[in-house]
Amino acid sequence: MTEALISLTDVDLRLGGAVNAVHVLKSVDLEIGRGESVGVVGPSGSGKTTLLMVLSGLERPDSGTVTVAGATFNTMNEDAIAAFRGQNIGIVFQSFHLIPNMTALENVAVPLELAGERDAFEKAEAELAAVGLKDRLTHYPGQLSGGEQQRVAIARALAPDPKILIADEPTGNLDGATGHLISELLFAKQRERDMTFVLVTHDPELAGQCDRQLSVDSGQVRERGDFDKAAE
Repeated sequence: MTEALISLTDVDLRLGGAVNAVHVLKSVDLEIGRGESVGVVGPSGSGKTTLLMVLSGLERPDSGTVTVAGATFNTMNEDAIAAFRGQNIGIVFQSFHLIPNMTALENVAVPLELAGERDAFEKAEAELAAVGLKDRLTHYPGQLSGGEQQRVAIARALAPDPKILIADEPTGNLDGATGHLISELLFAKQRERDMTFVLVTHDPELAGQCDRQLSVDSGQVRERGDFDKAAE
């Protein structure tokens, strides 16, 4: 594997109150290389999305160490993590999470404006053109199809030129043909920009397009296939 850009060491996380706490991640050790694509599969409730939240600094583990692109989240406050994430990590969600009263152009410009970019709208326009939406700049999310909304979300994630792209079921709300186009776009952008790409999906074939595949089951993370070997 190439130089590790993401490293988790002995990460544990429980969610919920003391009585009803669920052990979501259990002693997770994981390294993901610079420029590597990793597909994450597993049953619903296994901890896949929580793993992504820990990788992106949106959730703090109870114990263990999380280091991303040289930054150790354990030693950073929330504001510092948010600023780091804005510059280094792009996130694409299943439900798009676009701001409904903003146009496509305005949605993509938001992270650039927050980062203090002077030419935020020019960059946002270029990113939308790059995902095939140069004719949809002034459209609001409600005027766009699901596939178009996800393209806007991808453009927004890519606009700050992140080192890492994280996608949580990015095709989950799309029909098969549209989902295929979106997945092709994500992989094309990952290769074009040499980003590290972490993809959570229920689709084993989609995960299989990645350099590596991980399985998450009951809070444990292993290389795909290792659970079957352990059961033998």
